[in-house]
Amino acid sequence: MSEAKVLVAGAGPVGLVSAMVLAEAGIEVEVFERNASVMEDLRASTFHPPTLDMLDRYGISEALVEAGLKARHTQQRDRRKGLIAEFDLARLAGATKYPFRLQCEQWKLNEELVGKLAAYPNVKVRFGCAVESVRQDGSGVSVQLRTADGAAAARGDYLIGADGAWSAVRRSVGIEFEGYTYPERFLVVSTAFPFEEHFENLAWVNYVSDPDEWCVMLKVPSLWRVLFPTPEHESDEQVLSDAAVEQRLQGLLPQSGPYEIVHRTLYKVHQRVATRFRLGRVLLAGDAAHINNPLGGMGMNGGVHDAFNLAGKLAEVLAGRASAELLDQYERQRRTIAIEYINANTARNKTLIEERDEAARTRIHDALRATAADPDAALAYIRKTSMFDALERAGAIA
Repeated sequence: MSEAKVLVAGAGPVGLVSAMVLAEAGIEVEVFERNASVMEDLRASTFHPPTLDMLDRYGISEALVEAGLKARHTQQRDRRKGLIAEFDLARLAGATKYPFRLQCEQWKLNEELVGKLAAYPNVKVRFGCAVESVRQDGSGVSVQLRTADGAAAARGDYLIGADGAWSAVRRSVGIEFEGYTYPERFLVVSTAFPFEEHFENLAWVNYVSDPDEWCVMLKVPSLWRVLFPTPEHESDEQVLSDAAVEQRLQGLLPQSGPYEIVHRTLYKVHQRVATRFRLGRVLLAGDAAHINNPLGGMGMNGGVHDAFNLAGKLAEVLAGRASAELLDQYERQRRTIAIEYINANTARNKTLIEERDEAARTRIHDALRATAADPDAALAYIRKTSMFDALERAGAIA
């Protein structure tokens, strides 16, 4: 077992995957999470095929598949015109063990990882322990912690900041988070209502365009989750009120009675990328390094891809098989992808789904139909939206 030690801020998917890769390499890891336990975060719920292939290396994917819902098809729809185009991920057969999107809440991945990490003597996951500040020197990184018992400290050879969009690690070392915040917020409503029984041939993953109020409809095992944009002038209280939520769902599909609302949440959405993913012995990954709107399900998946890339390289460095310059390649690879693929594609997805000009909308719909009808074009589209292209691009960056 290596005598090196890596500190990880954040016990979400990115921090825990990083810990798993390092643990398998025999490196001591200490993970700090500000929350008291695994949070049942209802935002991310899509696992792309290459992400499942990566997680399969550690025997995690099958448990997720059992707990989730296989979405073989994705659909582009229009609130006024219905189905526009459908894409069949079975076209990926042969390129992946998992030719589908898996609809499964991300906290189930977190639970799997925490359970597996508990068996490693070289890993400690500390809940209720927040990283507040960071200091580094030529030989290591020190962090100041806040726990229920008061202040504490820890030291390691490297620190991975996987502590989310408001990363204390990123702010502590002074890395800028460039980009913008959308003026509208996103409302996510979860309901047990069986939409699939009321929309003809509805898939489990649906992007529904409209010039006035587009939406995204996603199925997880027991619920439908519907995402709506909300006007910036409406208060949080207005948007989250029973009457407002009911009006949104009735506008999507009128019903004689009220909808059963299981959960609702409202959040701001950003398109931002850190100016650096590495500063000395401090490395950023996941939402701490890049955040984007959820159209396409690329945020969590991109973060997990960061984690495998970074932790794999860090293991090589700590084992003495590579110099620390290898970590600069991590920044070149994953920051390029965050800018050119993840942020660019999610921003484009939002632009297309909310297009107001009718002639432009017609051109978009015609292009989608033509792509879906052409086997080669459809496969290229699926590879891009499933993030295979992004991973290939990253791998080509020296």
